[in-house]
Amino acid sequence: MLNTVDLSDTIVALATPPGVGAIGIIRLSGKDAVNIVNEVFPGKDLTKEATHTIHFGTLRDGDRILDEVLVSLFIAPKSYTGENVVEVSCHGSEYILQKAMELFVKKGARPAEAGEFTMRAFLNGQMDLSQAEAVADLIASSSESSHNIAMQQMRGGFSHEIANLRQELIDFASLIELELDFSEEDVEFANRDALEKLVKKIRTLLKALIDSFRLGNVLKNGVNTVIAGRPNAGKSTLLNAMLKEERAIVSDIAGTTRDTIEEVFNIQGINYRLIDTAGIRDARDQIEAVGVEKTFEKVKQSAILIYVFDVIETSPEEVKADLEKLSTSGLIILGVANKMDLNPYTKAEHYTNDFLTEDHFIPVSAKNDMNLGLLKDKLYEAVVSGDLNTESTIVSNTRHYAALQKAYESLDAVLDNMDQGVTSDFIAMDIRQALHHLGTITGEVSADDLLGNIFGKFCIGK
Repeated sequence: MLNTVDLSDTIVALATPPGVGAIGIIRLSGKDAVNIVNEVFPGKDLTKEATHTIHFGTLRDGDRILDEVLVSLFIAPKSYTGENVVEVSCHGSEYILQKAMELFVKKGARPAEAGEFTMRAFLNGQMDLSQAEAVADLIASSSESSHNIAMQQMRGGFSHEIANLRQELIDFASLIELELDFSEEDVEFANRDALEKLVKKIRTLLKALIDSFRLGNVLKNGVNTVIAGRPNAGKSTLLNAMLKEERAIVSDIAGTTRDTIEEVFNIQGINYRLIDTAGIRDARDQIEAVGVEKTFEKVKQSAILIYVFDVIETSPEEVKADLEKLSTSGLIILGVANKMDLNPYTKAEHYTNDFLTEDHFIPVSAKNDMNLGLLKDKLYEAVVSGDLNTESTIVSNTRHYAALQKAYESLDAVLDNMDQGVTSDFIAMDIRQALHHLGTITGEVSADDLLGNIFGKFCIGK
């Protein structure tokens, strides 16, 4: 566990993915990193070389040459971890990398724990905790939007905003605390009107950050989007048309899809997890019954329902009956009127009801790729209202979201206590709580078990 390791050790890990490749990079960090590599890199004294330089030579175990390598030096404190860091670029042979790792361990390094390089960067003041967490998000980013949010957070945008809010609150809190020292003299150093105005301002900013989490979580993890409807409505045809590949079996036989099919689909930088499901009807056998049950489960777990119906075979009353069964709280429903090429006179107002608005009625012909662009636009609008601006601060981390909520509640208590004329010591206590929760986001307030939990989720070598 990270909270039990000796942080004075020099650590080593493979920084590139395991497996055969052109190049493999081994990273060392710690006070002895340069000395350890220098022992097995003859021909040049690395201890006398400047930081941020690269050196070509051979890696040797005694008289035996393991490989020709490039050694990159990053001397403390000008490195990722704030310690001496050396990166050795070898040829990507699994055998060479294994033997090089064994050699460095033999010379005094120990294998790094998951996330230990980034934890050292945090502990040495190279980044705060929210920036460190953004490193993991950046590595895991799979779309333009999740990449942009991680980059914005890693570069300190979110941290600076929290730090500024916290500092303003600290300035007032110090005056409140000062009042407690002179409680017998009944003096006020902190102007109550100014304090109330500040708390309301900070609370408003926190509310905006809290509200951004829904979008941030979606951009980070993707949007669960289920495709449901009656058998032969064209669900699988629609999935194939959107993906532009034959992902699902399409047949005139009702009930072809017995299990869910899931694929990731990207629209303007946002990942949608498309889930094709079994048709909704009274099942003809036990296997189909399980498939129909899974359909309802997937709908409950999703943010968006693409309800596909056949405009020839399905009446407005049947559409409403289906949506009544499928609708859940907070679910966005897009009604896809399929096979419009066979009935082009179908009108939206015939099908709108308590669950389907006219704006969310989308006439398509999946077989002919008709109006798929409109469907994509509606999917994007369902997640993002207006232009997506990832330059603004967006919260995407569940831990940060919880801390912001708790800070908001503490500030609510401050306002309530001020309205009721409560004494300064209780107001000071609530302000301390708000400061504590904001501090946990950036790591100004942290516990070993929290750090172990956060950095333990990182990959080895980062």
